Amino acid sequence: MKKIDVAVIMAGGKGSRLRSITNDEIPKPMVSVDGKPLLEHQVERLKEYGIKKIVMIVGHLGEKIMEHFKDGKDFGVDIDYIVEKEPLGTAGAFCYLKDKTDAKDFLLIFGDVFFDIDFDRMEDFHFKNAALTTLFAHPNGHPYDSDLIQTDESGKVVGFDSKHNVRDYWYDNMVNAGMYIINRELLELVKEPVKIDFEKDILANQVKQGANIYAYHSPEYVKDVGTVDRINATVEELRSGLIASKNLKNKQRAVFLDRDGTMNISKGFISKAEDLELIPGTIEAVKAINKSGALAIVITNQPVIARGECSFEELHNIHNKLKTLLGEKGAFVDDIFYCPHHPDKGFEGEVPELKFDCECRKPKTGMIEEAVDKYNIDLSRSYMVGDSTMDLETARNAGVKSVLVETGFAGNDGKYDRSCDIKAKDLFDAVEKIIKDIK
Repeated sequence: MKKIDVAVIMAGGKGSRLRSITNDEIPKPMVSVDGKPLLEHQVERLKEYGIKKIVMIVGHLGEKIMEHFKDGKDFGVDIDYIVEKEPLGTAGAFCYLKDKTDAKDFLLIFGDVFFDIDFDRMEDFHFKNAALTTLFAHPNGHPYDSDLIQTDESGKVVGFDSKHNVRDYWYDNMVNAGMYIINRELLELVKEPVKIDFEKDILANQVKQGANIYAYHSPEYVKDVGTVDRINATVEELRSGLIASKNLKNKQRAVFLDRDGTMNISKGFISKAEDLELIPGTIEAVKAINKSGALAIVITNQPVIARGECSFEELHNIHNKLKTLLGEKGAFVDDIFYCPHHPDKGFEGEVPELKFDCECRKPKTGMIEEAVDKYNIDLSRSYMVGDSTMDLETARNAGVKSVLVETGFAGNDGKYDRSCDIKAKDLFDAVEKIIKDIK
C-alpha cells in the first residue's frame, strides 16, 4: 500500500552554468530537455508513480514556472507554491512547508535532476528502516569531484565526505543524487526562513547525533542536468531508451565479475589494500559495461575473513581502493557482494562463527540470488566472468552464461567442468565478446 503521495520540488535555482541556452530568461528547472521543460518531465514521472500533490519551491524567475503549470490541473496534478523572496538554500523554506502539507513522509527532489526510478522500492526501504530521511545514492563516473556518502553495512549514513576534502585515503563511490524521502519531523528543525543547507546544516548534524538517516543504493537513472553537456547526454540516453530501461521495475541485465584473478592480479588471498593491483584493461572493461547499460556486479569469495587474516574493515578498504581506482578513470561497479565464510577449520586466528558451509560461497549461488532480488536481474540475459572453473560452475548453477578469462587460475583448478560459453584473454576481451553476444 502506497504511503507517500506528496512531493516537494526545489525549483529555485538560477542555473548560471546554463546561461548560454536560458539567456537568464527562464529559470533553471524550465530548461528544455528533448523539447520539454525539465520540470515537466519530473511532474510526469511523479504522476506515473501516483503522486498528485506537488509543492514547488520557486525563486529566481519563479513566475515563469507558475505561469506554465498554474494549479497543475492541466497536468493531472495539484500544484501549490512557496515563493522565496530571497534565496534560502536547500532547506530554508522548510519553515513554510509545514503549512503546505500535513503528510508524515514526503519526497523531496531537486529541480535540476532528470530521473526515472521505481519509487516503490525506495519507499519500502525507507519504511523498513524507520528512517528520518532516506537519500537516493548511486555510484557515478566522477566520484573524485563529488560529495560522497559514507554508510555502514545496513545503509545507515555515518558521515559525509565533501568533494573539497583532501582525499589521501581510498573511498566508496556513493554519491548523493538529490532525491530524498523525508519525515516531517525534520521540518521542525527550521524555525524561521534563514538560508540553510539541507545536507551540510541539517543531515550532517542529525548523523552526528545518531539519527536514522539512510542511503538507498540504486543504479537507476537520477542525474544532475545542470550543464549543457549533461543535457545533451541525457537527451541521447532518453532517446536510446537507456533511461527507461534502468528503472528497476524492468528486468536488468548484469555482468557478474569475479574479483581476484579477473579484475585484479592474482596474488593469493589479498588481506590488505596495498596488495590490490588492477589487471591492465580492467578499467576500460568496466567502463564498457557501464556504457552498455548492464549492471557491473562483483561476486567474490573472501575466506580471509573467516580465517582471521583480514578484518571486515580492511576488506571494505580493499574494495574502496577498487572503487577509487575505477572512479578516477570514469568507471564504476554497481555493487560488490562477498562471502566471508569458509567451511574448513584449523587456521590460526580463525573466526569460529564464520566457519561453516554457507549458501553464499561460490559455486553456490547465494550472492547472485541476493543481487537478483536487490536489482530485479534477468539471469537468462546475464553473464558470469571468472578465472576459475569454480566461477564457471557458479554460472551454470545460477543459469547465466559463463565466461572464462586466462588471467588468474585460467580454469586449471581441476575440480569442475572446464566448458564455458565464452573464452577470453582477459576481462577487456571478455566484455568485448559479451557486448557482441548481446547484439
